[in-house]
Formats: sequence, C-alpha cells, structure tokens
Amino acid sequence: MLVDRVRRRDLQAFEQLYKAYHGRMSRFLLNMLRRPELVEEVLNDTMMVVWDKIGDFQGASKLSTWMFGIAYRQGLGALRRLDEPVDDERSAGMESPEATPEQSAAQGRSRAALTKAIDALSPAHRAVVNLTYFQEFGYREIAEILDCPVDTVKTRMFHARRNLKQSLAGDLADWI
Repeated sequence: MLVDRVRRRDLQAFEQLYKAYHGRMSRFLLNMLRRPELVEEVLNDTMMVVWDKIGDFQGASKLSTWMFGIAYRQGLGALRRLDEPVDDERSAGMESPEATPEQSAAQGRSRAALTKAIDALSPAHRAVVNLTYFQEFGYREIAEILDCPVDTVKTRMFHARRNLKQSLAGDLADWI
C-alpha cells in the first residue's frame, strides 16, 4: 500500500502520492486562494506536512479527506499572511474551440459572472462550494476536511447557495 511505503520514508512512493494528488489539490487551492502564484507554495507546504505527519494518519477517513484537510488549513494560513488584492486571470482564453463567437462570448460572460459571485463568498463558504461541486466530496468528508460538524457544512452551503443566487440573479439573463 502506498501509505505504508510513505510511512517507511520511500521517496518514490511519496513522489507517486504527490503526482496522484497534484492536479486535484492544485485546482482546489486555486479556487480557494484565488492567487495562482501561491498554489504551488501552499501545495508544497501541504505535501511536506503529509510527509512529516503520515504516521498520524490512522485510516479512519480516506487519505484524500485527510490530505485536503491539511491543504485547507495551509491555504487558510497563507490567506491570513497576505493582505493584497486578488488578480484573477484564470478565465482568459478558456472558451471552447468549437463554439461560435456568440457561444464563446456567452461562456465568457457566464464564467466571469460565476467567478465574480464565488469570489464574493467568504473563504468558508467558497471552500464548501469548491469541495462539493469541483472536488465532489460529500458533506461528511467536507466536515472532516474543515474540522467542523456536518450541520455546519450544511449551513455554510445553504448560505453560499443563497448568496450565489442573490449575486447571480441580476446577471441571470446575461450568463445563462
């Protein structure tokens, strides 16, 4: 098992683990941090904690749940250390190559409106939206990742959805 090999300090196993989670965690951190220049740093910090604390992983949850919890806490720490405006250029040039110009424009408006609405959420609300819709975790796993009760996750999701609905209501005709 990969975890056992990492516990024995097998660097090749750790490299496999890193590669297996790199893409998914990078997307999670990018959605959480909204600062592309921080993603690799926080991801590397996360993986160093995984390396150092793998002996603490008891298998009560999935490995991914444990690792995303570490990534979430590392991301929150990085956000606390920074106090600068967010530059979000992720949506530039992401239109479908097969779309008509009108469809590309509509996709761009939709993406921009959704990104703006998600960016306006608090980090806690943004995290539950990200973990639910983009990382496809269930509420119980999210509760473990965020180290809070399941009911707190449900409440945060309720408020996040309400805020998104309010934010997008004015632009609904533009982004659908």
